[in-house]
Amino acid sequence: MKKIYYLSTCDTCKRILKELAPLDDFLLQDIKTELMTKSQIEEMYNLAGSYEALFSKRARLYKERNLGAKEVTEADFKALLLEHYTFLKRPVIIVDTTIFIGNSKKVIAGAKEKIHA
Repeated sequence: MKKIYYLSTCDTCKRILKELAPLDDFLLQDIKTELMTKSQIEEMYNLAGSYEALFSKRARLYKERNLGAKEVTEADFKALLLEHYTFLKRPVIIVDTTIFIGNSKKVIAGAKEKIHA
């Protein structure tokens, strides 16, 4: 499977999608207009190894709820990811059985190399 979870209103996601193009054989899912399902989040978890790896601690709601001061478990991370799309660290790029999470230069370079290999 080749899929990218992204946010269409995010300039960083837009830039990365352009950088990775062409993406003709990828399924693109705008997580704001097409919410992630429990099975999709579980699939990402199986590839990533933890819900925390998928979780964005830079999300506005993370700060608003003062989650940094609380002990957050894997179950909590999963529930939060299901609750609101902004908690997903974006973009999430899946190429077969490899997952790339986030927008760091190293992650995007790895994804680009895998996509265009």
